[in-house]
Amino acid sequence: MTVHFPFQNSYSALPDSFFARVAPTPVAAPRLIKLNRPLAVQLGLDPDLLETPEGAEILAGKTVPDGADPIAMAYAGHQFGQFVPQLGDGRAILLGEVIDKDGVRRDIQLKGSGPTPFSRRGDGRAALGPVLREYIVSEAMHALGIPTTRSLAAVVTGEHVIRETALPGAVLTRVASSHIRVGTFQFFAVRRDTDAIRRLADHVIARHYPELSGTERPYHALLAGVVARQAELVARWLLVGFIHGVMNTDNSSISGETIDYGPCAFMDAYNPAQVFSSIDEMGRYAYANQPRIALWNLTRLAECLLPLFGEEQDKAVEQAQEILGAFPETFSKAYQAGLRKKVGLFTERDGDEALIQDLLDAMAKNQADFTLTFRRLGDAAGDPAADDARAEFMDPAAFDEWARRWRERLAAEPQSAAERQTAMNAVNPIFIPRNHRVEAVIQAAVNNDDYAPFEELVKVLARPYADQPDYAAYADPPLPDQRVLQTFCGT
Repeated sequence: MTVHFPFQNSYSALPDSFFARVAPTPVAAPRLIKLNRPLAVQLGLDPDLLETPEGAEILAGKTVPDGADPIAMAYAGHQFGQFVPQLGDGRAILLGEVIDKDGVRRDIQLKGSGPTPFSRRGDGRAALGPVLREYIVSEAMHALGIPTTRSLAAVVTGEHVIRETALPGAVLTRVASSHIRVGTFQFFAVRRDTDAIRRLADHVIARHYPELSGTERPYHALLAGVVARQAELVARWLLVGFIHGVMNTDNSSISGETIDYGPCAFMDAYNPAQVFSSIDEMGRYAYANQPRIALWNLTRLAECLLPLFGEEQDKAVEQAQEILGAFPETFSKAYQAGLRKKVGLFTERDGDEALIQDLLDAMAKNQADFTLTFRRLGDAAGDPAADDARAEFMDPAAFDEWARRWRERLAAEPQSAAERQTAMNAVNPIFIPRNHRVEAVIQAAVNNDDYAPFEELVKVLARPYADQPDYAAYADPPLPDQRVLQTFCGT
C-alpha cells in the first residue's frame, strides 16, 4: 500500500509572494528514528505505513507524497531587536495541510529538508542533536498542557552536515496549527503591501480566529485575540520554568503556539535572570524578560496592522495602543492564577500575591530547584511532616518562616489535605526535560547511534505529572559536573 496524506492545502493557494515553491532535497539513506504514532492517528495518517521504508523516505523528504504542494514560507523578523527584511524558511519546507480528527487544520512541515530560496547561503539541513532536542521538548510541552508545535517524526538522513564538525544529518517532521508568525506580517509591512497584509489577516482570521469573521472591526479583534493568546502562553511558560531562548518576531506564532525550539531550556535552580542561549549575550530573552519581550513583539504586529485599522493614522495608533494595553493584565491574571494553583490555593485573597512572591524570592536566594520545590510543596500540603521542600533551600529556616504563613493561609480554606495535594500535583510536574538529560540523550545518539536513552526520556516525559517510581532519577536536578550552562541553536 502507498502512504496517503489527506492534504487540503490553503496557504499555497495564496499569492506567490507569500512563499517560494520548492521541493525537499533527496537524502542518501533515510532511517526512521521515531514516529509519534498517536499523533499520526490524530492526523488521519496510517502509522504502520509511515514506519515502512516508503514512509521514512517521505518523512526525510526523499519522496514527495501525492497531494503535497511543497513551499517555503516568506517572512521577515526582528532578531535580538535588529530587523531583517527577509528571512523565510531557510531549512524547512511545508508539505501541506491536513484536517485532523478534531476538525483542526494542521501544517505538516519537514525541518532540515534542504536549501530554499530563503537559505541565505545555508545548507538547509539539520543536525541530529537539534532534531532530537525539538522532538523531546515540544512533546514534553504538549504533555505539560502548553500550546505548542508537535513532532510527528525524526529521521536520520544517512548523510553528514558540517557545523563545528561533521554531524549526523536528520529531518524533523513538525506539525503546527500553522507556521504564520509576527514576522510573516512584517515581511509585507516593510514592503508596504497593504493588500497582502489584508489577505494574510483574513487568512489568519478564517483559520485561527473564525469567531471574529463578520465582526464590525475584525482586524482590531484579531490583534486583541493574538495579544490574549500570547499573554496566556508566556504565563504558562513561566509557570513551568521554561525559557524559549530566541523570542524573535519570526519565532512568535500568530496561533498562540510555542514554536522554534532552538536554544530553549528549563530552569533547574530558580533564577529570574536565567539565560542558557549561547547567542543571548545581553540576556534579552532571560526567563523573567519573556513577558516584556512578548509585548514588544506584539507591538511590532500592531504596527503591521495599522493600515487595516483606518485611514486616520493617529486614531489607528491610539486604538492599537489600547489593545496592547490589555497585555499586562491578561498576563498577570493568568500568571497569578497559575501560581495560586501551584501553592495550593483554591481562592483569591488579598496578600496572596505577596505571599507567593516571598516564596519565589526565597527560592532565588537559596538556589532552590524550581520544579522540585513546587512538587514537594504538594507533599507538604498533604503531610505537614513532609520536609522534602524544605531540603531544597540552602537555608531551611527561610522555608520554615514562609511555610508558617503559607499554612495559616491554607487553613482559611475548607479543602482537605488530600484534595489539596491532588490539585497541586496536577499542576506541578515532577518530570521536565532537564538540560543534562537532553544532552546525554543527544550524545548517546550522535556518538553511539544509541536511541534507547531517547526513547526512555520521551516515555517518561509523556507523563510529567505522574509519579513514576521506576524512573524517579529523571526528576533529579543535575550534579555540579552535569550542569548545562549553555544551549545552542541548530544552525
